[in-house]
Amino acid sequence: MKEIFCDEARFQAWLDVEAALARAQARLNIIPEEAAIKITKAAIIDNIDIAAMTEQFTASGFPIVPIVTQLKNALDIETRRYLHWGSTTQDITDTGNALMIKNGLAHLDETLTSVEDALIALSENHRDTIMVGRTMGNQASPITFGHKTAIWLAEFHRHRERLNEYRPRIEVGQIAGAVGTNATLGSRGLEVLTETMKELDLGETPITWHVSRDGWAEATFLLGLVAATCAKIAAEISLLMRTEIAEVSEPYESGRGGSSTLPQKRNPVICPTVVATGRMVREKVGLALDCMVAQHERDVGGGHLEWTLLPETFVLTGGALEKTLELLRGLVVNEARMRENLNLTNGLVMSEAVMMGLAPIIGRNKAHNVVQNACNECLEKNIMLADVLADHPLISKHLTKEDIAVLLDPVNYLGTAPQMIDQTIRLVRNSR
Repeated sequence: MKEIFCDEARFQAWLDVEAALARAQARLNIIPEEAAIKITKAAIIDNIDIAAMTEQFTASGFPIVPIVTQLKNALDIETRRYLHWGSTTQDITDTGNALMIKNGLAHLDETLTSVEDALIALSENHRDTIMVGRTMGNQASPITFGHKTAIWLAEFHRHRERLNEYRPRIEVGQIAGAVGTNATLGSRGLEVLTETMKELDLGETPITWHVSRDGWAEATFLLGLVAATCAKIAAEISLLMRTEIAEVSEPYESGRGGSSTLPQKRNPVICPTVVATGRMVREKVGLALDCMVAQHERDVGGGHLEWTLLPETFVLTGGALEKTLELLRGLVVNEARMRENLNLTNGLVMSEAVMMGLAPIIGRNKAHNVVQNACNECLEKNIMLADVLADHPLISKHLTKEDIAVLLDPVNYLGTAPQMIDQTIRLVRNSR
């Protein structure tokens, strides 16, 4: 992602727009074909003196005049007349940025697919790996680890669906002139727009979007969603890595995650990076919304903000995804510890199953009260729930020890979790 949004890629994108504009205008007989050929040949980064361009940018405050000046130096006097014909700075910067964004979204799509593949593997491998589900930070009822990862998979799949939906709205350019009317091109402005976008393989909008920045805000919001999911997963894994839980861990190699003073420590390394990156990306979403509040026909400051906002957001999100992929591919799952933690509360995590087993017999509310009292006795005396249930006069009247054992077996209380895992995986695979 850094290569897609580096300065050299940005400059080349601007040059590509200038060349495409020239070819489109030549095809429409607005400028000579020979001029378009020469402009296209000269529009390469090797012909740009970046140091000189930067110096001129410092003086002018805007980037396209300096790069056009550099491009002119690579052209003969006659051809220079037709360079940047009828265009304006924001046409070139916006359309150049659209080219980079298009490449960035394509890379995002590829990485999202790789993350989905990693999650499919985890969900299939741990479809039936039973662990405790936790609500409000406390043990609740059994789930499977595959169920947890399939939830992550479904979330990433929705992001990829959003990406496919958003791209036609985001991957658009513009050739509109100073105030967005294409007055410099007379009646041929829309023709030039269409032909230029064909050259660049970009879409077009029915009217100028110099001060309509909702498309790029939408792109930034999508990146915020993706980075937030990455951060959520990293935060969850870091919690499951805690010494008291220890159900999963990051991939480990000697010296990784060590403490400067505590020899025993294996601290999370990937997780905090992803969590922090997610926070930074979410902050960018607010700035993108600020860019939408644009005045008149050209905003003061919004474009300058986007020059850094968009590349930074793409690079941060790309980094979060790459790190999340590394985390998922190397994740160590401790199935034995998951089972130990499931048994940690003497069977209390199965209390809901017992309640639902009694409910058809004595009613749901009465069953809840009876089982809750049994749980309280377990907690007070630190004894097994199975023993309290077997000794309870009302419960033992309706349930044998064998019945109780069946109700207390986590395997029998997974609901449709396995089926939901299967259909999520099937949905993702069928979408490709």
